[in-house]
Formats: sequence, structure tokens, C-alpha cells
Amino acid sequence: MSSSSGPGDQSRRPTLADVAARAGVSPGTASLALRGAAGPSAASVQRVRAAAADLGYRADRAASRLAARRTRLLGVVLTIRNTFHAELAEALQDAADDAGYQVLLHPATERAGESGAVDVLLDSRCEALLLLGTELPADQLTALDARTPVVLVGRRAPGLDVVRVDEADGTELAVAHLANLGHTRLAHVTGGSGEVAGERREGFLAAALRRGIGTTVVDGAFSEDAGAAAAPAVLASGASGVLAANDRVALGLLDALRRTGTDVPGALSVVGYDDSPLARLGHVGLTSVGQDPPALAAAAVRLAVERLDGGREQPVDVIVEPRLRVRATTATRDDEERGR
Repeated sequence: MSSSSGPGDQSRRPTLADVAARAGVSPGTASLALRGAAGPSAASVQRVRAAAADLGYRADRAASRLAARRTRLLGVVLTIRNTFHAELAEALQDAADDAGYQVLLHPATERAGESGAVDVLLDSRCEALLLLGTELPADQLTALDARTPVVLVGRRAPGLDVVRVDEADGTELAVAHLANLGHTRLAHVTGGSGEVAGERREGFLAAALRRGIGTTVVDGAFSEDAGAAAAPAVLASGASGVLAANDRVALGLLDALRRTGTDVPGALSVVGYDDSPLARLGHVGLTSVGQDPPALAAAAVRLAVERLDGGREQPVDVIVEPRLRVRATTATRDDEERGR
């Protein structure tokens, strides 16, 4: 028994040649028509697009990129459990589309870590790397940037492109909000020993010191479990307000507080950081410092494209203004006293 394949054969992926044959034009004309390039007549374009739709043709973008000796891929390393990272990744995809690039995502896991994710993206021939909240050592980031352009989102490192919110400004907004509500003793649950966590801790302490506010710092990590584990220490501190290192910490803290019957915000006001999608849910209503993901994403892609297409060599530090989103987890001291 013999078999044959032709333009209408469903056993294989339709090719550009199949589309051209169906439309009665050359492959070159078909390619121009599908790309919207100048040259083919309106009638030819209509025939080519109709043929492509009939055959279910999809351009092989990978092959096209390889033929051009460019992949036009931007690799993104993120933490899947971080909903703020997920929101950033979506904004990065939109910004990359606008710039004529595509995004390839890879999560940093406990087993492989960030380094493992970076290796996979490099093996996939990503032309630049966008690292979200990375905790890799500065010397490792510098060495990586010498191989492939790197843009850090939410983290500073000497000599590298950075897009970030000024953590001192962000923590200032949170502390000022709590101070204006009448809170005179505050707690901070940290995000661990990394650079971003350290900047938020120092920003919190400096903002509180300027106002003569008493403080307690509770060591933690950027996770819900760390937030929940910090609850006993926060309650024992005598603080009436708390700034969590990020929204994940705040959510874990809120869950633990409510399990103990602690009234939020009646007995304790809670502020998060990132203004992630979970913070905006009606039953959460978390007051949080927002970081404007679309602005961060647009700037990060722009810096990567400037390196790749424009040859820029000098590092750039882009700072995006934070905003405080006030919701249901913060209240005045007077309200708290009535709630006790």
C-alpha cells in the first residue's frame, strides 16, 4: 500500500508551499502576503490568507528565527507562587509583543533554584534575561550579564540594568499611612536575608525613626508560611500596626491572626507590599504598596531591546513610583480601641 501527501493532507503540518499552491501564487508572494509586507496585490493577499485559513496553516516561528540567526526570545525567571510575579509576567508578554519579541518563562523551584532556570533559558537561546526579584549573588549576576544581557526587575546590582520601585519610598508610604492613623508602635515581618528584604527592613526602620515610632522586627521570609509563623511574635510585640515584607507574608499573617480570633483591623492593622491580585480580592481587602507591573514590564523590555537592537553598553537604573492602595486591613487607633 502506498500513501501520498499533498496540500490537503491532514497527516502533516501544512507548509508555506502548500498555501502558495492552494492560492496559485509563488511561495515568496505567499510569505509577503502573510506578513503584511508590500508587494502582493490585494486579490493575492486575500487568496493567500483564505488558503492559509482553509489549510490551518501556522507559521513556524522557531524556524524563521533560526534562519535569521536570531531567536528574539526574552527569558523570564519568576516564582510561580508569587501572584505579583504572575502579573508581571503577563505585562512582560504584552510589552514584548509590542517590541517584536516573545517571552519564554521558567520558574525558579526549590530543587533547581534560579540558576537552574537560567540554564534552561540560555539553552533555549534566549537573547536576554529578565530576572524578577532575583536573589542570585551580585558577582554571579555580573558574570551572567557578560554572557547575555540581563535586566533585574525589583533588585539592584552594580553595573547592571535595573527596573525597580525605590523601597525607601514604598516603606515610607506604608509607615506614613499607619502613623497618620494614630499608630505609635509598629512591627515589621521581614522577607529574609536577601537584598530586597534588607532594603524594605531598613526603609521601615528609617521611616519609623523619623516619626519617633517604636518598632519590632520579626525575621521571616517571602512566603505565606513565614507570615503565619510570625503571628505570635507580632502579637507579643504590643504593636498596633504591622508592615509585611510582601503580600504573601501578609496573607499568611492574616490567616494566622484570624485563626486566633484577632480582629483585623480592630486589634491590629496590616499592610502588605506588591499590591498583588490576591490583595485586591473583596474578602481579603489588603492595604498594600503597589508597584505598577505594566510600567515595570515596559521599562524592563525597553532596556533589554536597547541592549540587543541598539548596542547600548552603559547600565540604566529605572525607578517607578510606588502607590499605596488603602483597603480594609488598616484602621485608626480610635477604631481599634473600640474594637477591643
